[in-house]
Amino acid sequence: MTLKPVTDADGAPFWAYAARGELRVQTCGECGEPRFPPRPCCPHCRSFASEWRLMSGRGRVWSYVVPHPPLLPAYAEQAPYNVVVVELAEAPRIRLVGNLVTGAGAPLGSLDPGRIRIGARVRAVFHEGLPQWVLA
Repeated sequence: MTLKPVTDADGAPFWAYAARGELRVQTCGECGEPRFPPRPCCPHCRSFASEWRLMSGRGRVWSYVVPHPPLLPAYAEQAPYNVVVVELAEAPRIRLVGNLVTGAGAPLGSLDPGRIRIGARVRAVFHEGLPQWVLA
C-alpha cells in the first residue's frame, strides 16, 4: 500500500516538484525565509510573494517513531515500519515527515529500525512522486 498525499492549492507545487524528483520548499519572495507547510502568507514579514527553492535533499533525522500493532489494518500489514522527521541541511527550521528506507521504492519496513539514530545523515530519494529518505 502506498499512501498518496491529499493536495491543496498551497501544497500542490511541492508535490508537482516531487513528481519530477525535486525537493523544493516554498520561500518568501520578499525576506527569503523558507516555510513549510506551504501557505499564502509569510509568517515572518507577512508578504504574499513566494517562490519554490530547490533543496539539496540532504538532512538529518530529528526524530522518529516505529509504530507497532494495533494499527489500522492496512498499516498493520506493513508494521513495524518507521516514520522519521527530517531536518533539512540548508533550512534547519524546516522539518519534513517521511519514511527511512533502503532505497527508492523499497517497502516501508525495509530498513532495520535498529539502524536509525537521531542525528543520522540522510538524503531524499523519490518513488512515484513521493519523497523518501535513505541513510547518507
